[in-house]
This record gives sequence, C-alpha cells and structure tokens, in this order.
Amino acid sequence: MSKDTVKGNDRPNVIFFFSDQQRWDTVGTYGQELDVTPNLDRMAEEGVKFEYAFTPQPVCGPARSVLQTGKYATETGCYRNNIALPQDEKTIAHWFSEAGYEVGYIGKWHLASTGGHSNEDIGPRVDHQTEPIPLEWRGGWKDHWLASDILEFTSHSYDGHMFNGEMERVEFPEDRYRVDCVTDYALNYLRDREGEREPLFLFLSYIEPHHQNDHDRYEGPRGSEERFGDFPVPGDLRETEEEGDWPENYPDYLGCCHSLDENLGRLMDELERQDMAEDTVVVYTSDHGSHFKTRNEEYKRSPHEASIRVPLIVSGPGFRGGETVSELTSLIDLPPTLLRLADLEVPAYMRGRPLQETLGSGPERPREEIFTQISESEVGRGLRTHRWKYSVHAPEKDGRLDAGSDRYQEEYLYDLEEDPHERNNLVADPAYEEIRESLRERLKERMAGAGEEVPHIDPRGGGK
Repeated sequence: MSKDTVKGNDRPNVIFFFSDQQRWDTVGTYGQELDVTPNLDRMAEEGVKFEYAFTPQPVCGPARSVLQTGKYATETGCYRNNIALPQDEKTIAHWFSEAGYEVGYIGKWHLASTGGHSNEDIGPRVDHQTEPIPLEWRGGWKDHWLASDILEFTSHSYDGHMFNGEMERVEFPEDRYRVDCVTDYALNYLRDREGEREPLFLFLSYIEPHHQNDHDRYEGPRGSEERFGDFPVPGDLRETEEEGDWPENYPDYLGCCHSLDENLGRLMDELERQDMAEDTVVVYTSDHGSHFKTRNEEYKRSPHEASIRVPLIVSGPGFRGGETVSELTSLIDLPPTLLRLADLEVPAYMRGRPLQETLGSGPERPREEIFTQISESEVGRGLRTHRWKYSVHAPEKDGRLDAGSDRYQEEYLYDLEEDPHERNNLVADPAYEEIRESLRERLKERMAGAGEEVPHIDPRGGGK
C-alpha cells in the first residue's frame, strides 16, 4: 500500500461519489467499448480498480443502510425500501464527526421514511419521501445537507428540487440536467469552504442512471439516443428483446453514465484548482445494477451479475498506482475502509474488511465468496464465488413483508467460467449435486455470520 503523506491535515478529505443502479460494464475500464467514462477510466489508471465488486443487497434503501453502518440490511432492520434507518444506529457520519471531520451530504438519501405493511418490527411510521428531512433522520450528516429522501419523487431529468439543512426547498435551475444540478451544489459547497483546514467528508449521492419511476424509463441528457444509439449489447441481454426493455432504454442509460462521468471530471478539476487533489480520497461506486426486466418484472432485486455487480474505483492517498485488485469485494467493505482512512479503529460489529488489506500482495486469506440478501421480489440469499453463483429463496415468504426465513429452497446455480452470462441454470442438474452441497453449507455459514438463524435449505427448485 502506498505510504502517501497528506499536506495540511493529518488525515485525507473523503469524497464518496455514489451512482444509483449502474452496472459495472458501463465503465470503459470494465470493458465498455464506447467512450462513456473517460474520467473514471483515468481515475482507475491513477488509483485502484476493484475488478469484482458487488452489492450485498440490490435494492436502494437496504444498500444505503449497509454503506452507512457497515451492517447487513437485516441487522439494521432496513431489509427493504421504505424503512428508515433507526436513529440509534451509529453511521460513518457519526464516526467521522467524532474524529473532527466536517460531514456533508448532497443528493438522494432514501433512509428517512417508514411505511407499508410488514411482518417485521420496522419501527415508527414516518414519511419524508417528498418532504424535508429533520436533522434526527439524517444519519448524522449534520454540517451540510442538501437532499431529498427519494430524489426520483421530487425531480425528473430536467426539473425538480431538494431540501437544505434548514428544511427549505431548493429548486433546480430551469432546464438543467439533474446530474449537473447536483454537482453544481457540490461545487458551490466546496468553493464556499475554500481554505478551511478542517478535513471534509462529502457524500455525493446521485439518482442516475436509475430509471425515472413515474415514467418507467431511463432519462439521459438530451442527445443520448443519437450519441449512444449504436451500442454493443451486453452478453446477458442478447436475445432477450422480448423480455426486457433495454433496446429502447440503453442509449439513455449510457447517457446517464456519461453525464456522471463528465461531472466526476468537474469535481476532480475543482479539487485540483483548490489544491485538494493530493489530499483527497475519492470513492466511486453504485448501490446495484440493472437487468432491464430480463430476470423479473423490474430492474434489479435478483442475484444475477447485472443486479449485484458494480463498479468500484478509489483514488487518493493510500490508493494510487493504477493497481487492479482481483479479490472479491463488497460494498459492506467500504465503511471499515473509510474508517481506516481516518485512522479510526474499525468496530467489531462491522461485517466487512478494510480494502487497504487487499492492496499489494493482498490478504493472507483471500475471500472465497461474497454474500447477498435479496428482498422485495423474494426473500432470497446468495453466494458469488470466483466460479459459482448459488442462490436460494423462500417460496412461502413475501419479500416485502418478511426479512428472512427459517427454510429456503435452492433457486439458481451458474458456472460463471462456462456461463458468464448466466443462461444455464444448473440447480436441478444431478451432476452438480456435490457443488450445491458445498455451496449450501457455505451459504449457511455466511448467513450465520450476518446474524441470521441457520436455516434449512431444501436442495430442489430452479428458476430462469
């Protein structure tokens, strides 16, 4: 690991650049053939790229709860959307504030509302989906705040608003693309605090390339269809035109990703202008991906690569040199990674590992698999190893009402070496019985390690 020193402050600034619903293969350094992400590709060349990064929960709110706390979504109770993060959870914002950082949050929050039916104890009902979020529901982001709980409910691609720390409505400038607006606010914040010596942690949370809910389509900046209309079809989407809606949406999806990249470039330029670049760690990742309705009736909420694999690139002090890490990594690793940046002790309850330990020669004991929890579409659990994808679900449970189950049934088994696009489900093939048995026991161990009861898994089933 690089032994960079940080000018001025003993600890680096941190900027977390967070997209929503972005597949890993939209990024050039992960194989995208079109010129969609030149700034992010440059960031990978200068920093560290994590080749195999995954979300532990391919749904917006649960994934965000993981990033804020370092716990699995079932541990915080945020097992599905529309469950607020409990006020007694200690977040990365709390940790950094206690360490003397100024903490700021701009964009989509999605952890301040609780509603709907559930068989679980989901706490008091609160609704800030389209309203200002009081300080006590902001997860400790106390110094600068400009956000909406569900940004896709308070805005569209070229209109909308968020709410500031005083709970005042802040309108987007007329006819300005949403990604540009969110970045404008971030740049204004950085300029207003120019010259401040207190270290900064800014969490910058975009909605793009998430589909626009009330239009049920992806909305890139104008000209996206012309610019990216001649796109190479990702392997998992080929020959699925009748199932998914990607043929009409993918150009706009790539347009969203390109806009994010352009605005990453604007942010990096501002850091250079303020002489902050050498002192700042920038993390770029997403909460989950999108399968464009090819695996179920919506865009994610499945254990397939298109849903769970995300880009993850980090640059700055301690993360330099153009290294590519091939270890399996998870978003749950990011909270301990961030705490390590600030020289903070990682609490035992955090389930991930600091990614600093994967750099250079790597860990003494490489991670053999990553663990995922699936909600809303089903109650599911899964493992992703370098070779295998294995998942189970609970047919008697409801993914919106139930957080877990004491009994599951095998649903998917894919050989990712032979079948990287997950077309041939081997879960009912007797030739793979020993593989399934091994993965079944490993999955039980990971569920126990996430604080879940060890379930019974019925070795039968199958899906698409």
